[in-house]
Amino acid sequence: MQKLKLHGFNNLTKSLSFCIYDICYAKTAADRHSYLAYIDEQYNATRLTEILTETCSIIDANILNIARQDYEPQGASVTILISENSTNPKDVDNTENPGPLPDSIVAHLDKSHICVHTYPESHPEDGICTFRADIEVSTCGVISPLKTLNYLIHQLESDIVTIDYRVRGFTRDVNGIKLYIDHEINSIQNYMPEEFQSQYHMIDVNLYQENLFHTKMMLKNFELNLNNYLFNTTAEQLAVEEKKQITYLLKKEMQEIYYGRNLPEL
Repeated sequence: MQKLKLHGFNNLTKSLSFCIYDICYAKTAADRHSYLAYIDEQYNATRLTEILTETCSIIDANILNIARQDYEPQGASVTILISENSTNPKDVDNTENPGPLPDSIVAHLDKSHICVHTYPESHPEDGICTFRADIEVSTCGVISPLKTLNYLIHQLESDIVTIDYRVRGFTRDVNGIKLYIDHEINSIQNYMPEEFQSQYHMIDVNLYQENLFHTKMMLKNFELNLNNYLFNTTAEQLAVEEKKQITYLLKKEMQEIYYGRNLPEL
C-alpha cells in the first residue's frame, strides 16, 4: 500500500476498547467469596501493571507515568501514559493481520495511554461468578492499537470478548485534503490469529462511514470442558442432573452477556 504523505504530523486518534469476561461456577457462598478473593489477587494492580508494562516493552513505548489502585471490596485499575520512541512511518505495518506475541511484536505509540479496570462479581443465589476486565489502548500517530489485541487477549482467560475500535479526528495530506482514517480496515476479526477464529463464535457490527467497528466473541463448546468453569469442585464430583443445571446456568450467563439482554428462564 502506498504510504501517505502528510502535512505536519499524524494526529488521528485511534481507540481500541474491549471487555474480557471470564465465567465461573462456585457452589456455596463461601466458595463464591473464595473465588472473588482468588481472582482479585490474580489480577491485582501489581499484576495488571506487569501486563501493561510488558505491553509497553514489546511495543517499544516509553512509560511516562503509572497510576494504579486496588479497591475494596474488590477490583483494580491501572493507567499508563506512554510516548513512542522515534520511528519512521514507513516501517509501520498497518495491514490487516494479527499482531505477534511478545517474543516478536514491534510497534510504536505516540501521545497515548493504556488502561485497565477489573470488575469481579457474583450472583447472590445461583453460584455464577463473572470477572470482567475493561481495557483501553488509545493512540495518536501512525500505529493502530489493534496490533496489541492478540497479546492482551492471551493474557487473560477469555470466555467472551466485546471489542470496539474507532478512529477520530483528522489529519491532512500535503495538499491540505483532510484524511479521516489512514489505514484500510474491513473487520477487527482480521487482526486476530486463526486460533481465535476457530475457538470463538464472532459477530461484527460495523459503521464504515463513521470509522466505527465492533466485534463480539464467545467461546465455542465450553460444555466439553466443564472443569474449566468449576471452582473448588470437579465435574466428577457432581451428579448428572447437577452437571446439567450448572451447564445451563453457565451457558445462559454467557449468552446473556454476548447478546446484551436477559434471557427467560426455561
